[in-house]
Amino acid sequence: MVSTRIKPCKVLIVDNEPFVVEELVDLFENNDINCIGCVSSTEALTRFHDDEHVGVVLSDYRMPEMNGIELIHQLKKTAGKRPFESILFTGDADKEDVIAALRAGVSDYHQKPLDLDALLAGVQRLQRRVQRRAAAVGVELIGERIRQMAESLQELQQGVSGLTAEAETESVPVVELPGYSKLSPRQMEVAELLARGLTNYQISCELGISENTVKLYVSQVLRATNMHNRTMLALALGARK
Repeated sequence: MVSTRIKPCKVLIVDNEPFVVEELVDLFENNDINCIGCVSSTEALTRFHDDEHVGVVLSDYRMPEMNGIELIHQLKKTAGKRPFESILFTGDADKEDVIAALRAGVSDYHQKPLDLDALLAGVQRLQRRVQRRAAAVGVELIGERIRQMAESLQELQQGVSGLTAEAETESVPVVELPGYSKLSPRQMEVAELLARGLTNYQISCELGISENTVKLYVSQVLRATNMHNRTMLALALGARK
């Protein structure tokens, strides 16, 4: 029987300092993680799109040509439905830079000098998250195919009339909470987990990011929705369902 288990994804490392790339490649390969090292954003873009198995991207922030935030933004823009997660690391970024990175869709961040054990654990968490997302995409594609087949059968039996309305029954409900529509997809994920009553630690495990990153997301969500605390946000989100 052919196994349907999704293998851990590759890790793409980007830093314009070759010795940093070499150190990280050694770290991950010694822990049975397949990785690719790059010394420029341009090379990283090419390697990412040439290898569909890359699912986690680690990038330095300060780089010539294109900084880490711009690189992740470009990858997300061109990746389509392909799931991947990202980590930004830097030695001199201030809080505003970190917030800008999270808004751009960066999954997590680590300060230089890097805590290699923490970085390794973070990458492994994100690999598991990419596996879950890839499995979900596969299920979604199968479900979409089944829906298409069902619609074709209904057209044969009942005609085209009324099928458009039926196809829209699974559309995402409109969220009327002030400011909610302006949240990024990751901020919405955090908000939904807050509404389920999860703690910051539980959210960090669910999303594969650090608790410090979760705290920043929670702060951004509360500010954007004009909620004074997470309890009020949970009640407001619960009321809209």
